[in-house]
Amino acid sequence: MEKVRTVPRPLVRLNQWFIFLSVVLTWVTGFHWILAIPLIAGLLGLACNFNPVMRAGKLFLRKNPSEYIPEEWDQQQFNQTIAVICLGGGLISFYAGWTIAAYAFTIMVAAASFIAILGFCIGCFIRFQWKQYRYKRSIRKA
Repeated sequence: MEKVRTVPRPLVRLNQWFIFLSVVLTWVTGFHWILAIPLIAGLLGLACNFNPVMRAGKLFLRKNPSEYIPEEWDQQQFNQTIAVICLGGGLISFYAGWTIAAYAFTIMVAAASFIAILGFCIGCFIRFQWKQYRYKRSIRKA
């Protein structure tokens, strides 16, 4: 039986809040460089398997990480990829002066993170639909 790699839900929620609040703070202050903070954290998580936000949050867990509701690691990597694309797109767009694109990217990532906090994961839905599509396509080819 294959062991599924997981992440404790409180760390996932912390990352979602961090992304959401960073975007809102960017909008409120007009300091676009704030988007670079969750962007760098996300890139480190994807490239080096070290998300500093989650690593810091792990220090505050009261129970053993395995005692929390688990979130699938592969799914979190997929979600983080989407967040990094949107954060990067937003940051680049702000600095390029493409205001509409900047707000489109940041609204998408803020909405997705906040909706995930409320309990519905848009990235999970997208990944599920993609896997369903690939599976159905593979059956038709067989």
